[in-house]
Amino acid sequence: MQKSLWAFVLSIFLVLGLHAEEFNKMASGEPELIQKGDEKAYCPICGMSLKQYYKTSHGVILKNGTAKQYCSIRCLAADYPSIQSQISKIVVTDVKSEKLIDTKSAFYVVGSKVPGTMSMVSKLAFANEADAKAFASENGGEVMGFDATFAKARASLADDVDEFIKKKQKGMYPMGEKIYNAKCQKEKIHLHDFNSIAELKVNVKKTQVCGEVNEQELQAVALYLWEIVRLEAHEQHDHKTMIHVEKDEKCPVCGMFAYKYPKWAARMSYTENGKQINLAFDGVKDLLKFYYNPSKWGNYTKHKESELSILVSDYYTAEAIDGKKAFYVVGSDIYGPMGKEFIPFRTLKSAQTFLKDHKGSQILEFSKISESLVYAQDK
Repeated sequence: MQKSLWAFVLSIFLVLGLHAEEFNKMASGEPELIQKGDEKAYCPICGMSLKQYYKTSHGVILKNGTAKQYCSIRCLAADYPSIQSQISKIVVTDVKSEKLIDTKSAFYVVGSKVPGTMSMVSKLAFANEADAKAFASENGGEVMGFDATFAKARASLADDVDEFIKKKQKGMYPMGEKIYNAKCQKEKIHLHDFNSIAELKVNVKKTQVCGEVNEQELQAVALYLWEIVRLEAHEQHDHKTMIHVEKDEKCPVCGMFAYKYPKWAARMSYTENGKQINLAFDGVKDLLKFYYNPSKWGNYTKHKESELSILVSDYYTAEAIDGKKAFYVVGSDIYGPMGKEFIPFRTLKSAQTFLKDHKGSQILEFSKISESLVYAQDK
């Protein structure tokens, strides 16, 4: 009798199921994945498994039909500046049905007892307001719409990044470093071949370049390679051949920290009133916006092209090249931190190869790029 009673009580606890300590963010079945390619199962920003964090997953559909899917609203917030002008629709997983729904109609529970995904504050979405209120009543938190929730996610992004870097320094980075030094075939890992940590993760798993690893080990070594080894390689590279950007340098056009995007780094330098001015940009497009109308972005004065030193990063080699002599591919399917970009190359041959491989529309020299064409890339 006592055993039967205990079994009944235990079953009640299991049925309740949405207590914070029991809440499982993992998909109960096969998750709805909207990305394409081998890397579709991983978040392109942090590399985490979308199935494991499916109940906090967010996705975007871009105007060109491309889909991206993130483990959390935090990773969406991190990627938002680079895709903002290209977004057609944003979707989120409804916690209850586990179906993707439009964020415009979603009800979020913000700040419940459930731990956040890549954030110190959890943000869980529901299709029905009644479900959100019931969850908040059980687990705490405030019910609000997407706009207010996303504003909170963007406002806390810097603090969330700092907090999770500290956590990774204590756990995932050391684990990844140990695997890298003990098991990886270092000479076969070419980090410049990958556009995201998700692509790198798939390659490490498929090629077994670090041996057989479980999901946690795979995430650890991918994080270590992407966030430590890759950045160290950039910092140790000969600064004469790469554009060096300090960590406190912000792009004067978009306000983002340019050092986070070394592959897209560009720089403009000139002398004004005997003082050397050095400005860093997170892409050629923003540099060109500044070039045509510097006063729009602050207390800057327009200078003639002949008075400016312009450096851009060759897309294939990441080397610093003379921006005024470079060849730029326009209209390709490769996006930079701020969306559509002018992709720079040292040689015309490289530009022609890239244009053919990535559906570019034309190749232009610096002097042939008009201001109207620059702003047309944002449409």
